[in-house]
Amino acid sequence: MTVIVRDVRAEDAEGFARVRRAALPFMLATPEQLRFDWAHAHPDGHERPLVAVAEDGGIIGTAQVRIAHDAPEPGIGSANVYMDPAYAGRGGGSLLLRAAEEHLAEHGARTLYSWVLDAPENLAWAGRRGYSPSRSAYFLRLDLTAAELPPLQAPPADVELLTAEDFAADPRPLFELDALTTADEPGDVGTELDDYAHWRATTWEHPLFDRALTTVAVVDGVPAAFSAAQTDGLGRYSTGMTGTAPAYRGRGLAKLVKNASLHRARAAGRTEALTGNDTGNAPMLAINEWFGYQVCAREVRHVRTLG
Repeated sequence: MTVIVRDVRAEDAEGFARVRRAALPFMLATPEQLRFDWAHAHPDGHERPLVAVAEDGGIIGTAQVRIAHDAPEPGIGSANVYMDPAYAGRGGGSLLLRAAEEHLAEHGARTLYSWVLDAPENLAWAGRRGYSPSRSAYFLRLDLTAAELPPLQAPPADVELLTAEDFAADPRPLFELDALTTADEPGDVGTELDDYAHWRATTWEHPLFDRALTTVAVVDGVPAAFSAAQTDGLGRYSTGMTGTAPAYRGRGLAKLVKNASLHRARAAGRTEALTGNDTGNAPMLAINEWFGYQVCAREVRHVRTLG
C-alpha cells in the first residue's frame, strides 16, 4: 500500500475529523473546529498539521505538530500522530512522525513530546522510535442519559453562579482566571497564558466553546472557579478545564460549578459527557468519580531528546 504524507488542506477537514474520532472517540473533533484551529494558529507555534493519504486519496492518518511557544522554556515541540485503526501498521504513522520531527527540528525544537494510547503495540511503536514514557492521563466518560447527578445546591451566600455568557461584554476576568489556574495545572510542559488577544480569538471565539454551559463561581464579585464546556452539536459535551484560583481552593467550588454545568448540559439535550485527567491529579479525579465518570482509556506522554 502506497502512502504519502502532505500538509493539510482546507478540504481535508472532514477526513481529518473522521480519523481523529476513530482513533480518539473520547475527544471532540469537528471539521468546523479544525478549520478554525488551522486558521487561528499562533505564528510562534509554527503549527503544521499533516495527513497521511492512501492511494485512493482517502485520509488514513493525521499529525498535530507545533512548537510550545507558550511554555516558559524554549525548544519544546509536540507531535501527536493518530492513525485510522483500520490502517494501523501500514507505515503511515512512521511517515507522519518523521515529517513532524524534521519540521520541529528546523524550528529549534530539541525536546519532543507525543501522546500515545496505552496499548502494548502503541507503546512499543513509540519506544522503537526513541521515545520514553513520561506522565499519563485518563479519558473519562459519563452517560448523561442514565447518570444520577448530585442534586443542585444553593451556593453559599457570598457565591454567585454565572455562565460565560454573562461575561460577553468583557471576558477578560475569565482570561485572568484561566491563566491563573492553567499556571499550576499538572503536566511536564508548563503553559503561560499572557496573550489576551490570542486567547479571545482562539478560546473565547472557538466554535466548540459553549458559553451557555460554561459555569463560573463568582465570590464577592471576583471570578474564583469555572468549568469550561465544549459541545460538538452531536449530543456530546466535554469539560475542557475545571479550575479554582489558589486563594479560593478548599471551598468545594470546583464541584459546585461542574455540577451546575452538568445539569445544564443534560437539560440542553446533551447525552454524553467527556473529560480528561492527569493520572496524578488526585483531587480532580476524586471529583469526577464523585459525579460517576468512568475511565474509558489511558494515554501516555512520551518524550524524545534530539541531538
